[in-house]
Amino acid sequence: MPETMLLIPGRSSKQGTSLNKGKLGDEYRDVTSTVEINADDMVRLGFNDGDKLRLKNHVGEAVVTCVSKKATDLPEGMIFIAYGPTSSRLMEGDTAGSGMPLSKHLPVEVEKIS
Repeated sequence: MPETMLLIPGRSSKQGTSLNKGKLGDEYRDVTSTVEINADDMVRLGFNDGDKLRLKNHVGEAVVTCVSKKATDLPEGMIFIAYGPTSSRLMEGDTAGSGMPLSKHLPVEVEKIS
């Protein structure tokens, strides 16, 4: 059964360095399609590092790989993903006049793909 969590897309140093090598490279695709999840949430949900998950909201859906993050680094109920094509599939086109899509605090359904 899917769990609703808050997705926080953002910048990361790995995303920046892989972007310099090119958006078509494996490193950039891997970095921008991996979500970090609180370690306690991972245990509770039965997820393991490297599992494939489906993220889904009213805008779209995406398949990602998950990795655990220390509970002190990421609050329970939140997941982080580096900006990229994968996170863009879950963002609305409305920018509220800012030119940047509203991309924080996105409720998404999360479920493991078997």
